[in-house]
Amino acid sequence: MKKKMPYVAVATLSVIILATLLADVIAPYDPGYMDLSAISTSPGKDHVLGTDTMGRDLFSAILYGGRISLVIGIAATGISTLIAILYGTIAGLAPAALDDVLMRFTEIIMSIPSILLVIFIQAAIGDATVFSIIIVIGATAWPSVAKIVRNEVKQIRNRSYVLAAKAMGGSFFYILRKHLMPGFMSTIMFMIVSNIGSAIMTEATLSFLGLGLPLDELSWGSLLSISQRAILSGAWWILLIPGTVLTVTLICIMDVGEYLRVNNKRGAVIARNGFMKRRII
Repeated sequence: MKKKMPYVAVATLSVIILATLLADVIAPYDPGYMDLSAISTSPGKDHVLGTDTMGRDLFSAILYGGRISLVIGIAATGISTLIAILYGTIAGLAPAALDDVLMRFTEIIMSIPSILLVIFIQAAIGDATVFSIIIVIGATAWPSVAKIVRNEVKQIRNRSYVLAAKAMGGSFFYILRKHLMPGFMSTIMFMIVSNIGSAIMTEATLSFLGLGLPLDELSWGSLLSISQRAILSGAWWILLIPGTVLTVTLICIMDVGEYLRVNNKRGAVIARNGFMKRRII
């Protein structure tokens, strides 16, 4: 059964993304400016969403921090998707013995809780930066997508057009781009979208545990990292407002991902059939 387009989620997510992109225009204050006379000020006329424990305007910090969080989510997902496609395609085209070894390695990685793996690698690297967090998350989030890519490739690797491309000397990347990717991209698209939300959540978790970005590097995660002190001081808005924005964003992303998941089977069949017709023609 088809799932209706989540218009509310798409519209809400679009507004959040647009607001972060226009932060230079919308934000009323410099997000890094620390007003020591307005530390932990509750929402009011001067500061719509209040200030944090360092006197920074929370509304401005959320807008600018959203840029970093979204960049981390999208960039990390891009890296993990690239690894998954290459790894899964190699496994799908490989002889049975090599395929078995590659899949056993994938299962070992998947058996380790991803957040523990991310924490271990980030702790080993040392001080966190936007770049290091992107690399760490991207390098650990590929196994589940790779398994699906491998299964899809195994189903279409013996199609006549794939065999013909091999016989004519087509390179690995040519065959991947022209003949294999059109067959599995619609199948993994919902996982790609969902992984963006997972990457944003992972960054927030790292920051909450003290392993994420430093406090002067604004992201939704780094804003939440000071929530423990905020709760003790009674400044509920410092936790509730950024947490609500993060939660709403994740719910919208997951809703879009669920829409793609429910509809991906029908879309995959249509895409595959259309692609095969083009091959035949």
